[in-house]
Amino acid sequence: MAESTARGRSDRRLRWLLASSAASNLGDGIGKVAFPLLAVTLTRDPLLIAGLSATQFLPWLLFALPAGALLDRIDRRRAMILANAARAVVVGGMAVLVAAGGVTIWVVYAAALLIGVAEVVADSAANVLIPAVVGKGSLDGANSKLQACEIVGQTFLGGPVGSATFALFATFPFLLNSAGFAIAAAVLIGLTGSYRPRAAESPATDLRAELAEGFRWLKGNRLMLRLVVVAGLISLVSELAQAQLVLYAIEYLRLSEAAFGLFAFVGGIGGLLGAAIAPRLVKTSSRRAVLLGGTACCGAAFTGMGLTSSPVAGAALFGLFAAAVVAVNIVLGTARHTLVPGELLGRVLGVWRTVVWGAIPVGALLGGVLTHALGSPARTFLTSGLLLFGVAGFAFVALRPGSGDESATALRVLHQDR
Repeated sequence: MAESTARGRSDRRLRWLLASSAASNLGDGIGKVAFPLLAVTLTRDPLLIAGLSATQFLPWLLFALPAGALLDRIDRRRAMILANAARAVVVGGMAVLVAAGGVTIWVVYAAALLIGVAEVVADSAANVLIPAVVGKGSLDGANSKLQACEIVGQTFLGGPVGSATFALFATFPFLLNSAGFAIAAAVLIGLTGSYRPRAAESPATDLRAELAEGFRWLKGNRLMLRLVVVAGLISLVSELAQAQLVLYAIEYLRLSEAAFGLFAFVGGIGGLLGAAIAPRLVKTSSRRAVLLGGTACCGAAFTGMGLTSSPVAGAALFGLFAAAVVAVNIVLGTARHTLVPGELLGRVLGVWRTVVWGAIPVGALLGGVLTHALGSPARTFLTSGLLLFGVAGFAFVALRPGSGDESATALRVLHQDR
């Protein structure tokens, strides 16, 4: 009876968290389309348009580490509420300025930067809340549902809603975006309880000392350190090709802009399938097997995309990549939640995202250079696919049993899941 009651309480808390995540991801998806569309109405300078994308990503590089330290000191639910409320206010202000005709490209930049800072806190808080909301045995399922919320909100709903409403009335998507963030903040009021880590009860230390503690723990846990390296390599190598996806679809496969939307939509379907099947695969094999198999499937998908000229085959292979990379992300997220002590989770997540997300712009730049040198985006996909096979081989060696970290927890996390 007690176990059933605890499970029911855990399920209710997870539903509140997922509802908030769904609302905020819908807002994110709308904003990721509305902001560039607004920028294009203000300037056609390609450097300024590209700079907006960099500005939206910059907070992850600058603030992921201090945000992680902050989340190890304060109530994580309250941090998520305040961050979403801040995003609602900023985007609401943008809606007023757009309606009044007082927006400039620099205002768009400033708003994107402020929203990005709040996004770092909100998304990181949602991630580190998972272990506090569900039990250890439910982490795979909880992480898969969180991934599904992101895919549905940003790919299936947010993007189309953002573009359609902007075409009708430029202020409309910003109003919806602000409402989504406000709902995300309000929903979390239903997530009762305290989510302040134990470290917050000890005397406060300076930020540098707290970050150093997180680095020391990560350095001392060889398995976690190797997982960070594997995740960073996957991010770097896959971005070589992903950054060239538009050119691949439009120039190589000769798709129209409208058809490209359908092409990307197939990727969203693949991501949902990956989120659905990953927990089942873990139960029938192991997290290590899903991680290695998923990385190899990513390699096979991109290699195939580099070799085919069929739009149907290319879209299907992109869907396979999306399913595989989501499954890999679920495994990595569960391993992180299981291995890292709760009071250090924010700081370790900050290091993780600085490395993994920091690899994205580097990979994108290298992908552009590679396409220019090879003369075709298809060849970049082929190169990325072959390199992903190499990453899978590295992970096979680095994460094999007896590879350096043989604690009972480490073995159980990756090798003893059945």
